[in-house]
Amino acid sequence: MFNKTLVLLNNKHKKKFNLKKKKMNYKNTIKKISIAMVLLLTFTACSDDDVDNNEIIPTQPNIVDIAIATPELSSLVAALTAADLVDALNADGPFTVFAPTNEAFATFLSDYDFASLDDVPTEVLTQVLLYHVVAGKIGSTDLTNPGDTTAMTLQGEDLTVTMPEATITDATGVTDIGITAVDIEASNGVIHTIDKIMLPFFLTEQNIVDIAIVTPELSSLVAALFAADLVDVLNEDGPFTVLAPTNEAFATFLADNGFATLDDVPVALLQQVLLNHVIAGDLTSTDLVTAGSGYTNTAASGAGNNSMSIYFNTSNGVMFNGISTVSQADIIASNGVIHIVDAVIGLPTVVTFATADPTFSTLVTALTVLTPATNFVEILQGEGPFTVFAPTDEAFSALPAIPDEEPLTQILLYHVVAGNIASANLTNPGNTTAVTLQGEEITVTMPEATITDADGNTDIGIIAVDVQAVNGVIHVINKVMLPLQP
Repeated sequence: MFNKTLVLLNNKHKKKFNLKKKKMNYKNTIKKISIAMVLLLTFTACSDDDVDNNEIIPTQPNIVDIAIATPELSSLVAALTAADLVDALNADGPFTVFAPTNEAFATFLSDYDFASLDDVPTEVLTQVLLYHVVAGKIGSTDLTNPGDTTAMTLQGEDLTVTMPEATITDATGVTDIGITAVDIEASNGVIHTIDKIMLPFFLTEQNIVDIAIVTPELSSLVAALFAADLVDVLNEDGPFTVLAPTNEAFATFLADNGFATLDDVPVALLQQVLLNHVIAGDLTSTDLVTAGSGYTNTAASGAGNNSMSIYFNTSNGVMFNGISTVSQADIIASNGVIHIVDAVIGLPTVVTFATADPTFSTLVTALTVLTPATNFVEILQGEGPFTVFAPTDEAFSALPAIPDEEPLTQILLYHVVAGNIASANLTNPGNTTAVTLQGEEITVTMPEATITDADGNTDIGIIAVDVQAVNGVIHVINKVMLPLQP
């Protein structure tokens, strides 16, 4: 399926060119026959003296020969070799090649964060190079001067040359591509050198799936999207923000969860894991860094069929749920943005968010180090569902002291209610009373968003709601709730 998609992608952008090529081949065939007849007559008219004197008639180099012999076009030669297009430009032609200099290639690689030509996906490199070749020989005297000359490239899209300015406008709208040398004659066409790489429009119109397909380090993601039948979802208009795990990330995910291959992952689970990497809207790295940290929702479903939450923190890079860091940001697609991440973001439990969010560091210490006799982590990673009223570090610091293990255990159990009680499930306006795992009740009052605990405290504020996990939901509170008998 992967290969078929590549073929379809390729064919989509070459269709126009193939139609034109058929017409041109007919003209070229007649032209070649005429040239052959002229050459034959010329050859038979040569005197025997030419042979006797061992006269050697020099052969004009073709486009590839000239590029190889020109130092400032060495990057072009390397690119043609990498894209397997050398034989194409060794053909009879004629062709007009707008040849980017080494400096042009260096700028292109830098602008798109490629360390070298080897890092450019072959399919992308092929399409870019084909966009620099026009069928037929167009010398500088063939250009409208003054005015514009539009030509269709072998890639299938147009470019426009403007004279006497000697500039080119590519399909993406860049207008300042300069022609630095003209009319370098070859046996199979002509070369004009240019100072920038030209880009076809379709590269800017690639959607998220298109980009994933032509990015080698995302091949496992592509395979997973097909296996989970989610390709059509990411082909939609969006916009989406996709956190795209690398092949290495998928390999680690499979090994850590006891799966030999993607085929071993249950489809329903794979769908939810992948959807947990999709966020509605365009969320750029600038947006994330500006926010600093916080929660947003993914396309996955948590307990109660509510939208799954995801936590981001930019204090040390851009990290999601405390486990997955962005290694390449802001790959712009026609229907959103991609951030490549170094780990698959599994379905989060309430423990995931407690450990990822530094706001809950004291709570995590209380659940683990300070209450060793109770395995709170195992309990809260269970199926649940649970509703956790999570006190912040500031809430704990307001206590005279952290209680000893037994009363602290009771206090912690008092912050957990069985079931997934989202904010929409609370009586509003009015009171919602719930029994905690400790055995005593709490009362939530809406729309004030306050809690009354068993000890009579009425000013416990809910400061954030609906941090949704796969096994429950977290509401953040600004004071520690106290049972009557801790």
